[in-house]
Amino acid sequence: MTHTELLDNRSAHRALVEDLRARLATAALGGPAKSRQRHVARGKLLPRERVDELLDPGSPFLELSPLAATGMYGDDCPGAGVITGIGRVSGRECVIVANDATVKGGTYYPMTVKKHLRAQEIALQNQLPCIYLVDSGGAHLPHQDEVFPDREHFGRIFYNQATLSAKGIAQIAAVLGSCTAGGAYVPAMSDEAVIVRNQGTIFLGGPPLVKAATGEVVTAEELGGGELHSRTSGVTDHLAEDDRDALRIVRRIVATLGPRPDSPWEVLPGSEPARPHEDLYDVVPVDLRTPYDVHEVIDRIVDGEHGFHEFKAEYGKTLVTGFARIHGHPVGIVANNGVLFGESAMKGAHFIELCDKRKIPLLFLQNITGFMVGRDYEAGGIAKHGAKMVTAVACARVPKLTVVIGGSYGAGNYSMCGRAYSPRFLWMWPNARISVMGGEQAASVLATVRGDQLDGNGQPWSAADEEAFKAPIREQYESQGNPYYSTARLWDDGVIDPADTRTVLGLALSVCAQAPLEPVSYGVFRM
Repeated sequence: MTHTELLDNRSAHRALVEDLRARLATAALGGPAKSRQRHVARGKLLPRERVDELLDPGSPFLELSPLAATGMYGDDCPGAGVITGIGRVSGRECVIVANDATVKGGTYYPMTVKKHLRAQEIALQNQLPCIYLVDSGGAHLPHQDEVFPDREHFGRIFYNQATLSAKGIAQIAAVLGSCTAGGAYVPAMSDEAVIVRNQGTIFLGGPPLVKAATGEVVTAEELGGGELHSRTSGVTDHLAEDDRDALRIVRRIVATLGPRPDSPWEVLPGSEPARPHEDLYDVVPVDLRTPYDVHEVIDRIVDGEHGFHEFKAEYGKTLVTGFARIHGHPVGIVANNGVLFGESAMKGAHFIELCDKRKIPLLFLQNITGFMVGRDYEAGGIAKHGAKMVTAVACARVPKLTVVIGGSYGAGNYSMCGRAYSPRFLWMWPNARISVMGGEQAASVLATVRGDQLDGNGQPWSAADEEAFKAPIREQYESQGNPYYSTARLWDDGVIDPADTRTVLGLALSVCAQAPLEPVSYGVFRM
């Protein structure tokens, strides 16, 4: 690249990152100013203050999907009204789920449920204790048909608590405010539960419902306050004086869980990359149509001391594979360097199997338009070669991490460990795009079909007609392929600053190192 091109790349990426930071800052505020003021006036810590108070001092917090639900319910539900992430508490990495009562009283919208369930899925995959900081009015009633009846709706939260506890994954709750209706099961189904005096309440039916159903008039504190549940009902195990006291008790509980498990792979001292990771802005074009060498990305995220040891460097060159370390953790890297051919796919399948056998986590760097198409490639078996790689990705038992650094289109998404292939974590860069195909390709395909239909009926189809037909399709794909459209719907675990990629991956690998690995097993590879 020329110096001018590097500067153009840097400028474009910095603009995207500034936009990302602005979005994150807005979402981090939570609900409107009046709601936050009312929350603080009641003597409560704000939800992010609660998380900070809970974590070990100076330790990082790997937040998940901070932009969930963006634009889906107007401006009513920033972050889906819940903070989720992974942080260190009394020396143990834990999944933290903190309701934000400043956002519609902490009630559960459809995406709130999905975000909560995703946090529990991560806890299961990585054997992490769960801490619930409860301050919620339960299901958001106007969306009851989208949060209550189905398998992956509100009730699944409590199913997960039961099954996680059964697997020895600790469930700990601190009731810091309302805990209403079905939400009352969060503390009731936890291994240990804390409640704040004169602030936390737990009841299946609140005072208005009790009055309507029985005529009994009762206050929230009388019906389900801390004194009642700690002294009489036994629903909670510890009575705290305020938020800080409750969080201190939670830290003491976590301290009794013992040390973190040993890593299933060797972790060495980490080292800085061979090239500065901030230079990622320079070497990756924002325009996805501009080719570049993915080695430039790899060199800026892996440990420089250990280097990148490429596998099959001269074969299937549109897929780069090789071994490296990130913050001392071993990784097998699978990175796109162009469209996938049959040779590239077979190379990828071979490498994934090697990593699985050697217990080396996999890192997929996605920038893929898909597989090569055409008569010769179909005759050469591109479908079965692609299937080999998809099978290897699906069946690999080592932790899989995915970062979408460019395009993620069609079957290429599948072969490169998209969301459907259960990567432990998946992130997107702000320049990324995701859809079944590019907008121009989709518009051209649909326009061809439409033109053939009209031609068969003897109807006119001018160039202007075709363009008018294609324009809204391009617009739809541009909108729906945007990373913020994706992250709002939890198709990923967050949009990240490219310069933070190495740090985020290091934290994720540390998390993944806590769970034992399952035995390797593969199905049939079509030869």
